[in-house]
Amino acid sequence: MKRERTKILALVIFFIIFTAVNAYAAVYKRGSRGEGVRRIQNTLLQEGLYTGNVDGIYGAQTEAAVREYQAQNGLRVDGIAGDETLSSMGLSEAAAGDAYANDLYLLARIISAEARGEPYLGQVAVGAVVLNRVKHPSFPNTIAGVIYQKGAFSALDDGQFNEPISEESRRAAQDALSGLNPVSDSVYYYNPRTATNSWIRSRPVVRTIGAHIFCT
Repeated sequence: MKRERTKILALVIFFIIFTAVNAYAAVYKRGSRGEGVRRIQNTLLQEGLYTGNVDGIYGAQTEAAVREYQAQNGLRVDGIAGDETLSSMGLSEAAAGDAYANDLYLLARIISAEARGEPYLGQVAVGAVVLNRVKHPSFPNTIAGVIYQKGAFSALDDGQFNEPISEESRRAAQDALSGLNPVSDSVYYYNPRTATNSWIRSRPVVRTIGAHIFCT
């Protein structure tokens, strides 16, 4: 009986160690799905290497972007996001969760501040503009950098940015991060009833949603 208990205990310990090691050494490759893949895609999007949807599906486009990232950063080029590649991206499991949560929080906050009361699609569109700027060479290459760029959003100056975030804006931020983009490559938007800047009014219009005109 004692021997049987020892065997069972040894198996339990082995299972715990095996699970912990595999949880730490996460590997993402063609066919992988889930939140970890979404975080990788979001990072590659901010690096300007990925232009697809942030959908949590590790397909050919994600693999190609990972290969390009590896080549640019002196890593083994195999298209697999293993421990070395994830570490280079700052995406250990814990760091990845924190990074994604912070991006989601900031995007939801700017959407809520800039588009509270707008149609839901208009709120998603504001998030899409932020993400378009991340990919655009004329703007900072992170969500935080775009949002906190001096003079970029009036909501940071008038206090609206610090107001409570609406639940609808949280959902809009999630949809925008997942790839929903109703305004194509727009990197600006304005309210024609309040905008006084003649330059913004000269920009090519892409679409009007609610009170905002979205433009390139």
